[in-house]
Amino acid sequence: MAETKQVERPLSPHLQVYRMRVPMLTSILTRITGNALIVSTILIVWWLLAAATSESYFNTANAVLTSWFGDIVMTLSVLGLWYHYLAGLRHLLYDAGRGLDIETAVKLGWACLIGSVVLTVLTVIIFQIV
Repeated sequence: MAETKQVERPLSPHLQVYRMRVPMLTSILTRITGNALIVSTILIVWWLLAAATSESYFNTANAVLTSWFGDIVMTLSVLGLWYHYLAGLRHLLYDAGRGLDIETAVKLGWACLIGSVVLTVLTVIIFQIV
């Protein structure tokens, strides 16, 4: 019988095989922002529960959420919220059978990335004015 040569390669394609592309990045970011929004929701619920519990407990929770750390977490949460919203709109287009060609998918991915940053900056500016 003929001898077969074993080839050393991964059993399934992995990050060493593929180059990072915009649709791949936006898909990963959608999952990350979805999970990160769970954490920020827990923080907001904690703050609301503290407000309903006692003044001293609310002061503790409020001190955390209004500190520099809380400002960073909440600003990143707004970024994640806008990104997740825009990515959801993109997926509605995909579900309708539109934008599935590579060029359009890349443009929609960039629109989600850039749009979420622009909308976050606008949101922060509006909340600083008010």
